[in-house]
Amino acid sequence: MRNDPDRGATEVPVTRFAGTLMDILDRVEYSRVSMDKIDHPVYRLRYEAYRREESVPFSDAGVVVDDLDDAPNAMSFGVHIDGELVSSVRLHHLSSRQPYSPSMKVCPDVLGPLLDRGETFIDPSRFTADYEASLAYPALPFLTLRIAVMASVHFDADCCLALVRPEHAAFYRRVFGSEEMCGARDYPGLTFPVKLYGAYVDTKLPTTLRRYPFFRSTGEERGKLFAPGGDTLAAIAPTARLAQRLAALDSEMA
Repeated sequence: MRNDPDRGATEVPVTRFAGTLMDILDRVEYSRVSMDKIDHPVYRLRYEAYRREESVPFSDAGVVVDDLDDAPNAMSFGVHIDGELVSSVRLHHLSSRQPYSPSMKVCPDVLGPLLDRGETFIDPSRFTADYEASLAYPALPFLTLRIAVMASVHFDADCCLALVRPEHAAFYRRVFGSEEMCGARDYPGLTFPVKLYGAYVDTKLPTTLRRYPFFRSTGEERGKLFAPGGDTLAAIAPTARLAQRLAALDSEMA
């Protein structure tokens, strides 16, 4: 097990942006989605978001699901502010034993050899947001992708992937230090091309946590979100403030 990058990192002053995100986190709760509830609001949120961009066809069911929702290494999550669902994200814990994820579908020639040598990945996908919430909270991607950061630590992953539109790549490079792993390719069912980026946890995450301390978390929070049976919990409160205090104490004692 690697050292937890949430602990013992040298602290830097908290920026106004980071402080604002911390304040919003006080109103946030995360929920794990039961994968067998096809009519779950998260799947409807996906549909509404993709239909706004006309990237999926009309469906009477009003949901977006695919075969990877049923994969044994899949987990979906909802993000709630003041009790309202505002965004969602799906994760796959990709390994040689469970090589199922969107990035593996698109770039098997890139990821396959890495899996064969024992590397593991967190592969976030289906990041969607409520339209009104995205206007009210421009930093919603940070609140949502915090789940992927936590998963990278919890599962001791080598790398966190980002299979994104080329125009979104700058965000992942800036925030996570992600580097391009695969050029533009098509993804089944989508009308736009995607590129694969990756941020290796050992080298990139410590810097991300120093710049954006709201990504920090405690082992207790991560355990509740990702442990088997986590989808039975109604809501989980973020622990970024506590994790930041613990990191500061560790730095003082070092």
